[in-house]
Amino acid sequence: MAYKKNIKYEDLISQENIDRFKMGHSYDSYKFMGSHIATCKGKKGICFNVWAPNAKNVYLVGDFNDWNKESYPMENINDSGIWSIFLTNVIIGQSYKYNVIGWDGISRMKSDPYAVYSQKRPNTASIVYNQDDYKWKDQKWLKNRENKKYDNEPMNIYEVHLGSWKRKWDGEFFSYDELYEMIDYVKDMGYTHIEILPITEHPLDESWGYQTIGYYSSTSRYGRPDEFKAFIDKCHESEIGVIVDFAYSHFCKDEHGLYKFDGTNQFEYSDPLKAENIGWGTAHFDLGKSEVNSFLLSNAIYWFNEFHIDGMRVDAVSSMLYLDYDIGQWKPNKYGGRENLEAIDFLKRFNETIYRYVDNPIVVAEESTAWPMVTGPTYKGALGFTYKWNMGWMNDTLRYMEMDPIYRKYHHELITFSFMYAFSENFILPLSHDEVVHGKKSLLDKMPGDTWQKFANLRALYAYYMIHPGKKLLFMGCEFAQGLEWRYAYGLEWELLEIEPHIKMKDYIRDLNNLYRSEKALHEIDNSYEGFDFIDPHNSEQSVVVLMRKGKKPKDFMIAVINFTPIVYYDYKVGVPYEGVYEEALNSDNDKYFGSNQTMKGAKLTSTNEKWHNKDHYIKIKVPPLGVSFIKGKDIFLDKLDINKEEKILIGGNSKKSEIINKKSIIKVQEL
Repeated sequence: MAYKKNIKYEDLISQENIDRFKMGHSYDSYKFMGSHIATCKGKKGICFNVWAPNAKNVYLVGDFNDWNKESYPMENINDSGIWSIFLTNVIIGQSYKYNVIGWDGISRMKSDPYAVYSQKRPNTASIVYNQDDYKWKDQKWLKNRENKKYDNEPMNIYEVHLGSWKRKWDGEFFSYDELYEMIDYVKDMGYTHIEILPITEHPLDESWGYQTIGYYSSTSRYGRPDEFKAFIDKCHESEIGVIVDFAYSHFCKDEHGLYKFDGTNQFEYSDPLKAENIGWGTAHFDLGKSEVNSFLLSNAIYWFNEFHIDGMRVDAVSSMLYLDYDIGQWKPNKYGGRENLEAIDFLKRFNETIYRYVDNPIVVAEESTAWPMVTGPTYKGALGFTYKWNMGWMNDTLRYMEMDPIYRKYHHELITFSFMYAFSENFILPLSHDEVVHGKKSLLDKMPGDTWQKFANLRALYAYYMIHPGKKLLFMGCEFAQGLEWRYAYGLEWELLEIEPHIKMKDYIRDLNNLYRSEKALHEIDNSYEGFDFIDPHNSEQSVVVLMRKGKKPKDFMIAVINFTPIVYYDYKVGVPYEGVYEEALNSDNDKYFGSNQTMKGAKLTSTNEKWHNKDHYIKIKVPPLGVSFIKGKDIFLDKLDINKEEKILIGGNSKKSEIINKKSIIKVQEL
């Protein structure tokens, strides 16, 4: 059902809409639930519809009746549990709630679960709002998005919390339109996407949005829904995609929210062992209940269709999949296992629904266990997500990087093990907000050594993260080496950009991001061993790793030599795939990045025709201390396999032409 201005009230409360909602088959329930402009018997007004199946009575309360708790009784339509009222004296912008008289006779003042706009905390009422009026300007972006092949393209995500990217001098938030500055910054830094911590309405700043009240309401902390739409529109104009976090595993128990909505466990499980998330002090959605399915599935479609988001990240998927996840006492499923069977079915249906109704969406799972086949199509037995955060890589890598380099050789497997499973899922490598909060320290402060070593270690971490298979995600502030861990109530330490090492770290990240985007080898084959070659994973004694990423064409490859010790290694032999001349594309130890400048300064690295590292050729390089050297072909020879093996193809690394070399002739050919 499409939005229509002046839609008829009877169409909103049609039996078809009610039946689809109650059967769990409504994927656009937001179009008739909540508050809507409508006409009834020729009169224009606002209708309100709310689901409260076990309520004895429901009353509409608001500015329009001086908050009289019983003057506007709602009707239980055909005893469906959907209560409705149509009023002509309500205007856009007025606040309202539902006075729900529960099965126990207790009155509870509830916000509208389908409200699209809410009062700014600490106020908790819903607001009548018409979001039909916004005129989108991103048609070109959406058209181009339909044909994007994310697996073959760079995806470099800047994760942000809108409330603490910057703060005003008086502690107030930047508004959506003031945050356009962020879009320009992200564009300049070479990121492809912004990922926003939950934007849904939430009562407590400390939850960062992960304990939601208004699943359909963009938080009023930063402005109106139309202003958030304009922010996304501006991102798309700047060719930046937008991914938003959502918490579908649990919801907060504040009095005005979903919890005990009609006096019963309406949205949450009836079984107390499944309903309560003891660790977080929240409630779990009953994912086996049809109406809850309609509520949540419609919510996903709502944000894609009405706000044009490009992707969503689903938080805490593990807590949905396991019955024993952080809740204390638990009860096995009917087969005696710990799996939450209805949650598994829901997640598959969730992803199937999104892919059915949204063109080329991105759906990301934060799943922290070894659950198999989180990503991939459901018809192959997977859960259906597009990507999964690689939490194993993140934990092992940070544990390794926090060690003094003298001990790293004894834990070499921490930096190499991830390659054993790197292609078991479609991964995103997260260096996220979760790693720089709650006493975990900033990424810079995690690094061992003095100031120079901390920055060098951090540059090495970022280079290793960039060469590793998988899409990328970096939390705000990490790009300029914020010194303090993240503080949700304050802006980032932008004043650090007046200090040399922080300025140079920001420049380094920009150059690294641009290298990732420009070199196909670093992003074109992210989910297959065809795009990867571990040239030397075994040098634990020197804590040096050599690996290669490959694109679809033979000429597209990049070698990274990563040194996790503060020792310079001279004349270090590196196996290379082809005969020819190589060059250093980027060196993390360059003095322009606050390094010690142990670079090769434009030197031509000519290969020697001798086996090394299981390659037929090798080059000798200088390996920087606590640094990474990216090596690529400048003028290399490829065996031409479809003709005489004596013939070879000379590939100019930056040239649009190639040459066939043979004993007697040189023939110009087009680039492979």
